[in-house]
Amino acid sequence: MVWREFVHHLPVLWGALIAFAVVVALTPAVGGMARLLGVVDRPEEGRRPSPRGVPRLGGLALFFGIFIPSLAFLPLGGEMRGILLGAAVATTIGAVDDFRGLRWYEKLAGQTLAASIPAGFGVWVHRLSLPLGGAHGLPAAVGMPLTVFGIVALMNMVNFLDGLDGLAAGVCAISGLSFCVIDLSVPVIDDAILTGIVFGACLGFLRHNFYPARIFMGDSGALLLGFTLGAVSVQGLLKTAVLPTLVLPLLVLAIPLLDTSFVVLKRLKQRRPIYVADRAHLHHRFEDLGFSQRRAVVYLYGWCCMLAVTGLATKFLLPHRAGHWRPLDIGLDTAITLAALASSVYVVYLLEIVKLANPFIRRRAELARAEEPRKSA
Repeated sequence: MVWREFVHHLPVLWGALIAFAVVVALTPAVGGMARLLGVVDRPEEGRRPSPRGVPRLGGLALFFGIFIPSLAFLPLGGEMRGILLGAAVATTIGAVDDFRGLRWYEKLAGQTLAASIPAGFGVWVHRLSLPLGGAHGLPAAVGMPLTVFGIVALMNMVNFLDGLDGLAAGVCAISGLSFCVIDLSVPVIDDAILTGIVFGACLGFLRHNFYPARIFMGDSGALLLGFTLGAVSVQGLLKTAVLPTLVLPLLVLAIPLLDTSFVVLKRLKQRRPIYVADRAHLHHRFEDLGFSQRRAVVYLYGWCCMLAVTGLATKFLLPHRAGHWRPLDIGLDTAITLAALASSVYVVYLLEIVKLANPFIRRRAELARAEEPRKSA
């Protein structure tokens, strides 16, 4: 039985390994092509510091790293076809934006088109689970727009997160591995294979993208990863109405969710367009505290891992099973939850309490705010 299960799960392992190898091999070639085409990072005020022209379009290597093993190990009919077609459209929209630039509404229209493709193939939220109310079915008129909105939102969240070398790729790798584990437990093997492939592709890209980065994923990679993780999250909701399946994506993706929510609310409060770049993101605030890029990214990796482990605990360490309370599971659940809570409180302490207590940081923030009206004028 154990050997049969191992053989049954082998495509997950092979998919991840092939994705890793493809991305590692193709990324330097994609970087060289980007340089020839002039698609290099242009330092902008309020965004990632780039002392030299680092090529973009790394998302093309990620796309092939995901697409090639998907063709080998996944069925190409029905819902999975919709996900792969949507991923291709998302990557294309991002690549066009990397190459020539798109207006915000053009990019949003392209993202909506990409997210609508899997919904048209049946990948949409058919039902929601509530803590006390059980599972509730949703009509297509509600479930499909909700799905498109959620996938588009996640695409932009990953795009916003791509502000430090290796940050977005690392967080998506952690998310992909976490989704793979939960999909294997359901079991939803096709989704597990795809999320395992995403994990392998992100790890392969980190070989070239971790600080100091030799290539950036660009919008092509950020939109691809956000789309794929969003579509797989919806697939999980489709396969089971169990509440932990809903909780896990929210916990694993909590960092991009919190980062985007904070930035959007701050821009709305200051009456600034939400699509205009600034340095209000979590990773930029770590830098303002004096953290190096590498240290800030490692801190955010650790926080993401703690939240992912907490999400997995909601699935595997249920304290009440078959009418019996298990003290060991209760203790593990409590310890993991407290660790995740402590890491979150520590991050808030660093970004808020320490910042307020540091006059140098306060002065630098005041000067930055004073400069904004001059630049806008």
